[in-house]
Amino acid sequence: MSDALKHECGIAMIRLLKPLEFYKEKYGSAFYGVNKMYLMMEKQHNRGQDGAGFASIKLDTKPGERYISRVRSVQQQPIQDIFAQINDRINNEFKAHPEYKDDVAAQKKNIPYIGEVLLGHVRYGTFGKNSVESVHPFLRQNNWMHRNLIMAGNFNMTNVKELFSNLIELGQHPKEYTDTITIMEKIGHFLDDAVSKIYRDLKKEGYNKQNASPQIAERLKVGKILRRAAKNWDGGYAMAGLIGHGDSFVLRDPAGIRPAYYYKDDEIVVVASERPVIQTVFNVDFNAVKELEPGHAIITKKSGKVAIKKILEPLERKACSFERVYFSRGSDAEIYQERKTLGKLLMPKVLKAIDNDTKNTVFSYIPNTAETSFFGMIETAEAFINKTKTAAILNGQRSLSAEKVTEILSERARIEKIAIKDVKLRTFITEDSSRDDLVAHVYDVTYGVIKPTDNLVIIDDSIVRGTTLKMSILKMLDRLNPKKIIVVSSAPQIRYPDCYGIDMANLESLVAFRAALELLKEAGKYDIVKEVYQKCLTQTDLEDKLVKNFVKEIYDPFTDEEISDKIAELLSHESIKAEVKIIFQSVENLHKACPEHLGDWYFTGNYPTVGGNRVVNRAFINFYEGNKERAY
Repeated sequence: MSDALKHECGIAMIRLLKPLEFYKEKYGSAFYGVNKMYLMMEKQHNRGQDGAGFASIKLDTKPGERYISRVRSVQQQPIQDIFAQINDRINNEFKAHPEYKDDVAAQKKNIPYIGEVLLGHVRYGTFGKNSVESVHPFLRQNNWMHRNLIMAGNFNMTNVKELFSNLIELGQHPKEYTDTITIMEKIGHFLDDAVSKIYRDLKKEGYNKQNASPQIAERLKVGKILRRAAKNWDGGYAMAGLIGHGDSFVLRDPAGIRPAYYYKDDEIVVVASERPVIQTVFNVDFNAVKELEPGHAIITKKSGKVAIKKILEPLERKACSFERVYFSRGSDAEIYQERKTLGKLLMPKVLKAIDNDTKNTVFSYIPNTAETSFFGMIETAEAFINKTKTAAILNGQRSLSAEKVTEILSERARIEKIAIKDVKLRTFITEDSSRDDLVAHVYDVTYGVIKPTDNLVIIDDSIVRGTTLKMSILKMLDRLNPKKIIVVSSAPQIRYPDCYGIDMANLESLVAFRAALELLKEAGKYDIVKEVYQKCLTQTDLEDKLVKNFVKEIYDPFTDEEISDKIAELLSHESIKAEVKIIFQSVENLHKACPEHLGDWYFTGNYPTVGGNRVVNRAFINFYEGNKERAY
């Protein structure tokens, strides 16, 4: 309902464990891996629509044969564009060489994209420009097969500046100042180092350069390379990489901030950002798909040997709760139940706001991703109504007529589809200057179902900036002429910026922050703002582990309800006739609903890594000084 968030990306990795001939015989095509990759990326398009990329590696090619292929796109539908390009290339090859049709060896040798190791990525841009050069996978090329590195990730690092400096100290000259390039070059440095060391050892053992190659592939310890490279990383990440000769890995951050799931059988190893993607594409049971543990990597050697290795010591688990509330697909069995629970836990506050008057209340939701929480809210509303119906029947004892009993039993929660999205308009919304007017027409409202005596309850996933809510949605709902509009957020108040993959880089855009500032002014306590600024300044040169989040002091004088009421006031345009109330989920109830995903830093300011506090302080300094730069 509020402005759409751009957020973390999605990864997909496939390693075929059998020869390509096996898949041709069993599934009818040697392009089995490519086809599955298309499905895995398409099923994760919710995680990124700014760009998409695909890369593959062929195993055991001869010198001079191309073994790495990559294609990337920033077209309007980048996934479809990528695979249209791949299909065109394949079809053109088959047209020119019909003899390739049933010759898998010839296909592998002559047709790009077919391979045993595949990596896909969908992207929302959070750092750097959204040009095709910013789209993953990234490629680090070298004439030594073992030194080629392909990388893609779902991540943001809080300490890119430090990591970039480390590369310069190592004597490198990175071509770009971005977190992806920085991370890839860091891994690449230790990969080069490991390959050189193994080669020196092999040379002493009597191997020449040519016959050393398979030995390097066998002896290369990917886990050790990752340990050395990731030692100083601070951020949330699920990092995927392919090494030119065929080793592959996915590494997850020590706090488990970013998600990663895997499945393995004797035919395939597959990793993705979301569990139901693997379940659906490979038709496997929920329990067959495992979560990659924080601080661990799943490593598949060229030989096909698979191992789960601890790379970094796990921290307290702080898996991202926003994944559960909004970002991940709701088809995951656990996420579906969690979202329903979020809706159920909000209902007591909703009943209080409508004075328990369910007869004169219409319930609905915007956007479609809030539908599951809506179901949970309605289940609780129905339970409340059933309780009142039972009481009415029991209190009536034997004096109730059949008609009266029927009337009592017929009462149900009033559910309506109040807003219907016209998807065709969405793609034209590009500039902020024209966005407000266009957004007002993205939804059509349903007229004739709201009476002037009705409350209108609308549930949303989250309210971040509130701009669209103020400029478009509330005005649109007010046209239906309800007595009261109650906007319900299944997430708590978002008070702090994120620095682990979601595009919330500054404080002043957050409506909860703006509401707190207004309350400070009204209470004559605005001097707290300057005090917090001074405290943040004193920490700019401290080590990250010593930095504290003083921005919490902006919110400390006020209750959650006071801030919620002020948000409602800020978002209620003067033209709106209905009374507007906004209800947020409590952090306590968020944890009840999502007990395994306690990463709540957007709501509480409790950052899971030491770099988070530095980022929030920098964001506050930027706000105070009027600096529009990103905080990370």
